[in-house]
Amino acid sequence: MPRPPLHHVFHPENADHYEATVRTGLQHLLGHLDRVDGPSRGTTPAEAEARVAAVDLDTPLGDLDGVLAEMSHLWLDDAVWFHEPAYAAHLNCPVVVPALLAELFVASVNSSLDTFDQSVGGTYMERRLIEWTAERIGFGASADVLASAEERPDGIFTSGGTQSNLQALLLARGRMQRVPAERLRIFASADGHFSVQKAARMLGLGDIAVVSVPVDADHRMDPAALERSLAASTSLGLAPMAIVATAGTTDFGAIDPLPAIADLARAYDTWLHVDAAYGGGLLVSPTRRGLLDGIDRADSVTVDYHKTFFQPVSSSALIVRDVSLLAPVTWHADYLNPRDAQTPNQVDKSIQTTRRFDALKLWLTLRTMGPDLIGEYVDTVIELAAEVYARAVELPGLEFVAAPSLSTLVFRYVPPGAQGVAAPVLDEQVLAQLNNGVRGALYASGAAMVAATKVEGRQYLKLTLLNPMATAEDILGVLDLVRDHGARIAAELPRVEVAR
Repeated sequence: MPRPPLHHVFHPENADHYEATVRTGLQHLLGHLDRVDGPSRGTTPAEAEARVAAVDLDTPLGDLDGVLAEMSHLWLDDAVWFHEPAYAAHLNCPVVVPALLAELFVASVNSSLDTFDQSVGGTYMERRLIEWTAERIGFGASADVLASAEERPDGIFTSGGTQSNLQALLLARGRMQRVPAERLRIFASADGHFSVQKAARMLGLGDIAVVSVPVDADHRMDPAALERSLAASTSLGLAPMAIVATAGTTDFGAIDPLPAIADLARAYDTWLHVDAAYGGGLLVSPTRRGLLDGIDRADSVTVDYHKTFFQPVSSSALIVRDVSLLAPVTWHADYLNPRDAQTPNQVDKSIQTTRRFDALKLWLTLRTMGPDLIGEYVDTVIELAAEVYARAVELPGLEFVAAPSLSTLVFRYVPPGAQGVAAPVLDEQVLAQLNNGVRGALYASGAAMVAATKVEGRQYLKLTLLNPMATAEDILGVLDLVRDHGARIAAELPRVEVAR
């Protein structure tokens, strides 16, 4: 049987082909980037689906230019560009160039980080980054320990905050493996991330296992309410398995009062996990590291480098205060990581087996830029949110829920005539329709993107600011578009009013 053409395989013999392909692809990308003039083109789901459905995957195009042209038609032309200053929707950041360079090596070499004999130096580079993050958290410096007396912090890179939170709760479950599942309870802020509920389902604990703890006026977990919930649960014979504190909630960027929560975790001998997927960038902030005071008392911490460290997805980590806490995820296989292995195995710590060398992205970033510059980017977006709020809070037509804690702003459009204590209030259903319409109009125009959320059942919009190159004028321009679309749409809606 004749050998198939092998020039597409990454190999020294095909170096010229690889170089030409990458160069052509880079030129295509840069050419497209130069033409981007907004965060999106407003393509509808139906349009995107129809284009993809028309492709015959069994018939290759062969020609690279044709392949790239098709890719652009199907995806790149409609891609959402997070570097655009008018993108202010989800927790997606523009990425730094050293991390993009790392992606070239990560994908080309294709190391797998599960065992030493598939990654060699990569194993130790990932471990050093875990140690570095643990040092920034303060692990090893606190005596408030559920783990062994001689603690050695450790952890593992993951695909994202959802996986990191899942693994943290799996470890907490492992600590209480002798307690029946139906008795276990997880305590999380009412404003915490939904991945806590998903993790409870995946661990077989069910929805009932998650106790929602009320928040205070600043959208932070209320320690007094947490203490009442812990006391009530234990009085009923239930067992607190974990407390999940949040350092940077998705909507408000709120940071739960970590010292007070840590006191309660210790008092109830309960695992404390801090979800710092959003707020983790404060670990390198030159001016705001103090916002995370108390995080060193956690048993585990989630950090998403692909948020406030400006890394490409995927790049997250779960950090634990002691390596022994990772035992519940360890399983030995003779063909991969036998018990008598003489070389280190990262798979011993991970719920994944094959894993990309995503740590290289953060490594090249730190070695090129340094942590202080990343921290300055974090400070920049926080200061941007504060400036926008100060300049926009009194603008007619805009109603803000709260001042920003980090870099998010929750607000909605309310027609100026419906604002004020003495004015009648538009029906909430009408306001929801109005604000959803504004969001849809922004996306359809391609000029800007904002997110949506609900607060106490009411529909709001949200600005998520993670672009250090955006200016206050850029974001105020987005708010001007919100007001313009809001006024237009409001004129077309029924004026259903109710008494205040």
